[in-house]
Amino acid sequence: MSGKNLSRRLLALIWVSFLLFYPFTDLSADDTPWQNLETKHTIIDYQSLKDLKTFNKKVVYYSARQSLKSLFSPSGSNSLTDRLKKKVDALYERVQEILDMRERMNKVIINISHDEKQLNATFYKLFKKKCSVRAYYIYEYNTIYINADDLNEGILAHEMAHAIIDHYFAVRPPEATAEILARYVDKHLLD
Repeated sequence: MSGKNLSRRLLALIWVSFLLFYPFTDLSADDTPWQNLETKHTIIDYQSLKDLKTFNKKVVYYSARQSLKSLFSPSGSNSLTDRLKKKVDALYERVQEILDMRERMNKVIINISHDEKQLNATFYKLFKKKCSVRAYYIYEYNTIYINADDLNEGILAHEMAHAIIDHYFAVRPPEATAEILARYVDKHLLD
């Protein structure tokens, strides 16, 4: 066998190996590139401005401090991204306050799916089983997965609570304990 044929066969073998073992699919159900918006406490991943606008519309939360600040500040940006950053960070800080877990942590990623179909497809790619929840948090990725069409501040706060709880303790608490604490946040979010 000539050196040229050997090189071609070796190259073909490498290419086939690459195709078999390299994961070409990402976690999205769509080929639209992901963008992100970084806040003080989170990184919001989204694929379209429409998803970001829907997210902003569905999550209705402002802290009392934030409302007072806006009354007395004569100017300031009121762009979608600025409003969203303030809203998400205020919600995150409220969850920390309710849990009394204010330690500085790595930023949690919020992955916004277009709809239930995309959220379920992501879940299936991660776990190879059907999704039966409206939103979920995965510790290993430090990521909250939500559906822009089926969202409110309570759902987001609940998932933020899971992220905060899982990263606050030196040893993660049992799932049932974390769920009780996350539900406590649900109950006291608007107190």
